[in-house]
Amino acid sequence: MVYSSILDWIHFPDVMSNMYYPFDVYNLPYDISYKLWELLGGTIAWLINLLLPGNPVSTWLICDEVVNMFALIIFMIVIFLVVFIATLISLWEERKVLGRLMDRRGTMIGMKGFLQCVADGLKTFMKENTMPKKVDKMTYMWTLSLVIGTSVLIACMIPLSQRWFVVDYSTGLLIIMALFALAPFFILVSGWGQNNKYSLIGGMRAAELMISYEVPILIMIATTALMAGSFNIGDIVNAQFNSTWYFIPQIVGFITFFFCATAESERTPFDIAEAEAELVEGWQTEYAGMKWGLIMLGDYFRGYVACAMITIMYLGGWLLPWDPLQINTYLPELTFLIKTWFVFFMMIILRGAIARVRPDQILNIGWKVFMPLSVVNLAIVLMLKIGGVY
Repeated sequence: MVYSSILDWIHFPDVMSNMYYPFDVYNLPYDISYKLWELLGGTIAWLINLLLPGNPVSTWLICDEVVNMFALIIFMIVIFLVVFIATLISLWEERKVLGRLMDRRGTMIGMKGFLQCVADGLKTFMKENTMPKKVDKMTYMWTLSLVIGTSVLIACMIPLSQRWFVVDYSTGLLIIMALFALAPFFILVSGWGQNNKYSLIGGMRAAELMISYEVPILIMIATTALMAGSFNIGDIVNAQFNSTWYFIPQIVGFITFFFCATAESERTPFDIAEAEAELVEGWQTEYAGMKWGLIMLGDYFRGYVACAMITIMYLGGWLLPWDPLQINTYLPELTFLIKTWFVFFMMIILRGAIARVRPDQILNIGWKVFMPLSVVNLAIVLMLKIGGVY
């Protein structure tokens, strides 16, 4: 059959009517991706049909199976681009806020300084990609790939709303935390594989950090799940909407988790694994050019994840308690990102206000301060649950 109009090839049906629709509920990024392929694939099919009327390729490009396949590919690209841009905004925010804290204007290159992030990325990709001779090449490259890969993965796994998610998993917080905790182990192995004493010390410090702060973080995650009655991220957010944001009854846990999350994402004043003033560049010493740039980007992905977890657990996620403008219906994703950037703003203030903590202080604070505080927070929540308050 020969079609004369492009409109015969481009359709925008209800995305959930596709028999291969991969979700149980409506998914906004998949809907966007589905319509993008309907537009792009339909245009390509129409052009091919103009050249070869009645060919089977044109019909194949717009069938349900192919549309779903390409929609899933575009879906992951859309998810990554949104998280990537949100992370770049966090980097821009840090530069501008630190500039004001240091009584200067911060970066000013294009769009209020935002294009400095793009310029830095291009600069690192153009630098020479060197590798020392005596490194363990497999460890050197694989640990780098795994650190960056897990950071990007968990950032994309964070849902921005009930309609913006990759998969609705019932143990969401635990899976995210499990992947989040892998990076310090990879850093330890990477520091050993670089055959450099500064890198090895940085890797050992990362392991110390992991051991000291993951236990209180897991206790506070379990406490939040106990209060909400579920590990599912959507259930935790809805539970706060139906009662109150959890930072109010869990103010001790909120403050403790904030500091522990800052330490786990290796941000100042807890960046002892890098500590460029002491260890040249810490565990990153032997990585140059594009590899170093990707490591820095991965650090900001982890900072974004840490702030997003605080938003989910204590600040009501993507929902507002009072919603006269129906923002919860139309712009929940923007609400979530604004809350996350606000938490990151507090981390920037912490970086500007406090000097780097020594390794022995890191261990003492983790085990002697944050660990007891996480148990105290758990006891408070248990009393509230037993008393029927929540």
